[in-house]
Amino acid sequence: MSTLLYVAAGAVSLYVIVYYAVFRGVRCVSSVKLKGKTAIVTGSNTGIGKATALDLAKRGARVILACRNKEKAEAASFDIRRESGNNDVVFMQLDLASLKSVSSFAETFLKTEPRLDILINNAGEDVEIRWNIPFLSLQHQLYLTSLLHCSETTISDLSSFLVYTLCSGVMGPGRTEDGFGLALGVNHLGHFLLTNLLLERLQQCGPSRVITVAALLHRFGKIDFPLLASKKDLVSGQSTWHNFQAYCNSKLCNVLFTRELANRLEGTSVTCYSLHPGVIYTEICRSLSFWQQLLIMPFAKLFFMDPEGGSQTTLYCALQEGIEPLSGRYFSNCALQQVGAKGRDDALAKKLWEVSERLTFH
Repeated sequence: MSTLLYVAAGAVSLYVIVYYAVFRGVRCVSSVKLKGKTAIVTGSNTGIGKATALDLAKRGARVILACRNKEKAEAASFDIRRESGNNDVVFMQLDLASLKSVSSFAETFLKTEPRLDILINNAGEDVEIRWNIPFLSLQHQLYLTSLLHCSETTISDLSSFLVYTLCSGVMGPGRTEDGFGLALGVNHLGHFLLTNLLLERLQQCGPSRVITVAALLHRFGKIDFPLLASKKDLVSGQSTWHNFQAYCNSKLCNVLFTRELANRLEGTSVTCYSLHPGVIYTEICRSLSFWQQLLIMPFAKLFFMDPEGGSQTTLYCALQEGIEPLSGRYFSNCALQQVGAKGRDDALAKKLWEVSERLTFH
């Protein structure tokens, strides 16, 4: 009996160590106050976006919840005002799947808001997850092999990758209002246009920051410019594999966009960062049935982050003092991380910027 107790105690201790070292993640410890500052957080009616907005509100910022769904965003703003004690939290409608909506949002914001100090490009097309546990596809196996052979890969990277690849769908198929693939249009082009339209205000209010939420899966992205020109997308089909690849591609775009933005802003008072937030259990379970959630949620809560934990690297990039020289770089777990080889390609980043300009500015 005593041996069994020792084994159980050891297992619990090991879990606690692994959870806090790998899954829970590092916390942002910045004590910076934001009274008199204004922040925009896209996709902030739920998940890590809402958790990010709440933290900024607690620090005294005026927070703009830039969201598509009015009802959910107004409910979120009510929750944030109540929990933070900050009444300076408002909703402004933004649909990143519509370039017209992005332009309208920017026009309204610039007319009504005198400041912009922090822009957080957090929103992404809704994650749709269908569990695919029996096997990994050949492509997933090849990607896993490349991760295992990379000296920079961490345990957190591997856990994140395995969760994503145990899901048969990361991004649903479809098109934006302007005819672009959803992943490309929402995750990249919408934020690209938004940032550019607000850039002058950010420069006027410097020092200011632009934070774009990317993902570990940027490492498996690729940019096919001829395909983009012919299909208005970076994938050629709508299969499960194509949807997964579209998500990876859009996250590579996030990393490259941030890199080129930093190059263009060099010498100004605006800095920018991209990041991997970790795997959030609410995102894993969002699309599951009640009974599936009942089965999976306890395990997900044990091994993956809650929205507050997932917001920590975003907050670190938005608030941490002294990281200005690292503008354009990529962070994970509140620390600087190396991006994949394609994410370090300045020529690719420059070309993506130029193509994105042509696609979004008519």
